[in-house]
Amino acid sequence: MSEQYKLATFAGGCFWCMVSPFDEQPGIKEVISGYTGGHKENPTYQEVCSDTTGHYEAVQIKYDPKVFPYQKLLELFWQQIDPTDPGGQFNDRGISYRTAIFYHDEEQKKLAEESKQMLAESGRFKKPIVTEILPAGPFYRAEEYHQDYYKKNPFHYNLYKEGSGRARFIRENWKKRKSDEQLREELTPLQYEVTQNNATEPPFQNEFWNNTEDGIYVDIISGEPLFSSTDQYDAGCGWPSFTKPLRRSDLEERLDTSYGMRRIEVRAKESDSHLGHVFDDGPGPDRARYCINSAALRFIPKDKLEEEGYGQFLSLFDK
Repeated sequence: MSEQYKLATFAGGCFWCMVSPFDEQPGIKEVISGYTGGHKENPTYQEVCSDTTGHYEAVQIKYDPKVFPYQKLLELFWQQIDPTDPGGQFNDRGISYRTAIFYHDEEQKKLAEESKQMLAESGRFKKPIVTEILPAGPFYRAEEYHQDYYKKNPFHYNLYKEGSGRARFIRENWKKRKSDEQLREELTPLQYEVTQNNATEPPFQNEFWNNTEDGIYVDIISGEPLFSSTDQYDAGCGWPSFTKPLRRSDLEERLDTSYGMRRIEVRAKESDSHLGHVFDDGPGPDRARYCINSAALRFIPKDKLEEEGYGQFLSLFDK
């Protein structure tokens, strides 16, 4: 491995759900789903799930510590799991679904122990933090159909993440929330109805549906960067449309059966705000069309990115 990159290994229950949070962060070279911590060489998925090999489902991350340090990986790891559950994660029970941090050197061990202690002392959870910190051992790559599952099967992945209870747990235990009173003070009535009550603004009568200026769109509530004008196009629907988000890991996609339809709703992960929907009739290679309400977004022009703290996105507009 290049000296530029290091390895981090985390077990957080079902490995399908542990790839996306890390995959699109800066400095992450690769995220592999696999098995570790057991006693059998090259186990199969069926063997691991039978709880006879001692393995954990885990992800191994190749990362650049100068861009995304190990402390940030730890912080992101904790925010994907229930660290108080010794018997699995959410609806997934058994040995293979336990949580653990597997350290690759003494520095990682020290940082992991400090991070766990800080979480225990934070008072966020009433129960003890039971996630283990263990030395890294052999890691076996899982079968190919498990790799990047959230990309290959997005609809089923989102149903599974929601249905297993993981998505709800994260929303209720890890997300910073503004009070309803704060939101009503900060947002216009339309912005509040769209983001908090899943309303839809009128087509062709909203701020960004025909915007042609270079820049990025951020969450109106949290400021989280969500979309770029480089991925915006005129879909003829009257709302801002994008072929992809800046980082899929910053969005939540959920099944929406309102009004007798079956659609995939798009929400901002940080604020849990309703943004719009994603459809499979777009022009890009994966056919995605993110149809988003202007009222859920704030636009930052290219020449204001540095000033407003989003300078890392200037490279999007290099000609």
